Amino acid sequence: MRMVDIIHKKREGGALSEQEIRFWIEGYLQGEIPDYQVSALLMAIVWRGMDAQETALLTRQMAASGEQVDLRFIPGIKVDKHSTGGVGDKTTLIVGPIVAACGVPVAKMSGRGLGHTGGTLDKLEAIPGFQTTVEPERFLQIVRENGLSVIGQTHNIAPADKKLYALRDVTGTVESLPLIASSIMSKKLAAGADAILLDVKTGSGAFMKTLEESCALAQEMVSIGEQNGRRTAALITNMDVPLGYAVGNALEVREAVETLKGGGPQPLQEICLQLAANMLCLAEKGPLPHCLQLARQALESGQALKKLREMVVLQGGDASVIDDPSRLPAAPYTRQVCAANDGFIVRMDTEQCGLVSCILGAGRARKEDAIDYGAGILFSAGYGQRLQAGDPLVTLYTSRPETLQEAERLLQEAITLSPQPPAAEKLLYARVTKEGIESL
Repeated sequence: MRMVDIIHKKREGGALSEQEIRFWIEGYLQGEIPDYQVSALLMAIVWRGMDAQETALLTRQMAASGEQVDLRFIPGIKVDKHSTGGVGDKTTLIVGPIVAACGVPVAKMSGRGLGHTGGTLDKLEAIPGFQTTVEPERFLQIVRENGLSVIGQTHNIAPADKKLYALRDVTGTVESLPLIASSIMSKKLAAGADAILLDVKTGSGAFMKTLEESCALAQEMVSIGEQNGRRTAALITNMDVPLGYAVGNALEVREAVETLKGGGPQPLQEICLQLAANMLCLAEKGPLPHCLQLARQALESGQALKKLREMVVLQGGDASVIDDPSRLPAAPYTRQVCAANDGFIVRMDTEQCGLVSCILGAGRARKEDAIDYGAGILFSAGYGQRLQAGDPLVTLYTSRPETLQEAERLLQEAITLSPQPPAAEKLLYARVTKEGIESL
């Protein structure tokens, strides 16, 4: 078998076989196939695409290229959740404890933030002492004991994906649905869960800006999961506005704790309940309305909050911040930004809000950048609310006072006020399963 023949076959629109995909992935990972040939194949895939079976085979091969987590010795159906990335997205900190409190194990490997999107690991590491690097045996022990653990991905999870992504990033081959979907799902398959819920964001703060693009990606990923023996579903959720009022690591942990205590912004609470209910449904806890009731009971009873607190204890964190979130890291410099005129908030450029948070120190432009856990943005008002000129709009938090002026300017540009109220905000757009797309 020769790589040049595989490139030619895909260039002409042919479907690659399992043997050809294995030859390509194994050869590239072992250094036997050079970058330039893989680049040529990736570009052929961008132009010609891959069918559902090819994409599933590629994903399976990338998942098998490294360590695969074995969760069989944890009783019950294990369910994972993946978000395609957003601004203010602290749902894992809320949804995981709710699902675990309902008796469904959540053994989750999460990532860090990059660019305008936040990362779950960075939020958890805002909790003093919290360990996101945990030995595999300890990870499984925590899940068996508490039903919930969130850790970082090991370096050997889907190494073929890491190598391919680095090449795609510099060869103009990132924008391909089969390649995007297989990249995401290879890590989910390797993480070992029996069922996977995908939270696919759409809107100004998402990687997929349109509903059509988001649904297409969701269908690709659901198909991959189902063809690899995992019950898989996706929710298409709104990222035209930040999720909740807090953007930034410690600020978001605080908002997550407030939500688990029964407070927090209503839209954030509602989206978390919907995500949790869908995870419970995948775990065969009953029909969706019943699962929504179970999730609400876990939240309102305080059992979900107990699960988060216990996870913090078991992973070395200071649980006093769960009891009193004011003990979380705080930035020494703040600036309040006020509305420049009267009106309703009708537009929030969510991606720009995320970039402002990064400028303040809450995110990173490069993987090696340090995080300021106390930095970020706290909104005083949300989409659709009416303000008068001079009313508080947001408060900026940072350890870098020299960033405040630029951050304020960009934030003022990102938010539009109008005399006319906007249409009601839609939280959920659709549910995608192997049966198709259901509008919500």
